[in-house]
Amino acid sequence: MSILLTRRLRRWELAGFLVAGLLGPLLHFVYQWSGENRLAAAFSAVNESVWEHMKILFFPLFLVALAEMVVFTQRYRNFLAVKFVSVMAGVLLMPVLYYTYTGVWGRGCLAGDIAIFYLCAAVSQLISCRLLERGRLGGGGRQVAGLFGLWAAAFLFMYCTYHPPVLAIFRDPVTGRFGL
Repeated sequence: MSILLTRRLRRWELAGFLVAGLLGPLLHFVYQWSGENRLAAAFSAVNESVWEHMKILFFPLFLVALAEMVVFTQRYRNFLAVKFVSVMAGVLLMPVLYYTYTGVWGRGCLAGDIAIFYLCAAVSQLISCRLLERGRLGGGGRQVAGLFGLWAAAFLFMYCTYHPPVLAIFRDPVTGRFGL
């Protein structure tokens, strides 16, 4: 792989982190700012549950992946599978870190939650960069699975906002309610 291509990929992954770092916090407030518009609820946080915080990380990373797909899928034949794995790694790391630190400390804090958000975004982009550079997760079947997985996750995040299961991860700790 050429040095120029490696630099280009790294710049895109860093830009993806910055986009997620800007859009994610904005998505935390879009539902409120929209006057609690049900369409805005599909991709923004509707409450303070861990699930909704995972959602506001997922959608910026998903949008970044869609933009990068236009630029990189011809060069990186492993792109779709890598993006699915890296986005989901970052998103799934969030509840692990949150429940770990709140379990140890006994409560959550805003600074800890913000740090987790940015750490998860960084981990996602770092995993993506490394797997793309190393050519991991190649093969046509994996690419189809990666594409399907990304869109299925997008659907699941939206669906569970309107129809959340009665599980702790979906419970708003402020109101005790689930979903909208």
